[in-house]
Amino acid sequence: MAIDVETVRKVAKLARIAEPEERLSALAQELTTIVAWIEQLAEVDTDGVEPMTSCVAAKLPLRDDVVTDGGKRDDILKNAPRADKGFFVVPKVVE
Repeated sequence: MAIDVETVRKVAKLARIAEPEERLSALAQELTTIVAWIEQLAEVDTDGVEPMTSCVAAKLPLRDDVVTDGGKRDDILKNAPRADKGFFVVPKVVE
């Protein structure tokens, strides 16, 4: 698929890219080359090829999903300016 100068001008305008007129023909040639390369990739037979999420076949270490209370309430409340009955005390902001 060949891309002409008018298409490059239109795409540049839509993308809000200011390109000088003398550069448009070179850009058209570059974009035509890129599109030809993409069309060449479409010809590759990918039947039976599994999709990849990474190029490295590694498993992440997993831990048991156990619900806990954290066991650090008192340590966290030591940092609070005010605490009462295991909760942060904050100033009232709504009347």
